[in-house]
Amino acid sequence: MNVLGVIGWSGSGKTTLLTALLPLLIGRGLSVSTVKHVHHGLDLDRPGKDSFRHRAAGAREVMVAGGARWALLHEHRGAAEPTLPELLARMAPVDLVLVEGFKHGPEPKLEVHRPSLGKPPLWPGRADILAVASDTAALDCGRAVLPLDAPTVVAEWTLVALDRGMLRQTPA
Repeated sequence: MNVLGVIGWSGSGKTTLLTALLPLLIGRGLSVSTVKHVHHGLDLDRPGKDSFRHRAAGAREVMVAGGARWALLHEHRGAAEPTLPELLARMAPVDLVLVEGFKHGPEPKLEVHRPSLGKPPLWPGRADILAVASDTAALDCGRAVLPLDAPTVVAEWTLVALDRGMLRQTPA
């Protein structure tokens, strides 16, 4: 599976860039899925709904399905949070998975960096960060620096990296 992590500090523009990249990459014929890591509780269900009641009663997994989509809710029930490779193994095959978050895994990454946030860059000493998308072109980071406000340039870089096999993720 081909994977590109999109990482950076909160407020740097990761989601904005990722959502701009999706239609550009799909428009070039790629099938693309996403994984979003959250640091706080996640609940797609509401009290009183049948699926909520199923989970509350102890179901390990609850699938909700309808005409437009389906979702699988999996309860950890005290188990460790799954790794990115474990999550990717549950997904249908696609040409590319864009991953927002999961800063510390070995998968290839694009860092979104805005010096104006006052946060340090993540790239120093990190071979997994292949490029940096920034609102400052004059970064000395030893890797490709892409203009954050030009998603077409970032999409072209992604296509080249994909074509060169730089985004391959080995299974866990």
